[in-house]
Amino acid sequence: MVDAAIRVHTEQGPGLVESVYEKALAYELETRGLNVKRQVPVSIRYRDVEFDEGYRADLIVEDVVIIELKAVEETRKVHKRQTLTYLKLSGIKLGFLLNFGEVMMKDGITRLLNGNLDS
Repeated sequence: MVDAAIRVHTEQGPGLVESVYEKALAYELETRGLNVKRQVPVSIRYRDVEFDEGYRADLIVEDVVIIELKAVEETRKVHKRQTLTYLKLSGIKLGFLLNFGEVMMKDGITRLLNGNLDS
């Protein structure tokens, strides 16, 4: 997934909106034979109420990885916390926060874990 993000960033460069990177990255991953879902609604529970659409995951790959995309000058702690919350709510263990706004894509990649991958 990381190499796909680097390829998209190399070809497109920084400065586009997130939705462009989302479409391009989904395409790149699909051409590699991966199952990719875009803008997946994830329900949340608050007290006794279930909200069908608590948030939308930018990309879910093979039902085991959430990819949260940003196109900002630099990611902040709130972006990491947001992605960790998405992992927790979805039950998915592995996530990537990818910031296509960085000059070098390698500087925009953050790998996040929700608990132990073996559980």
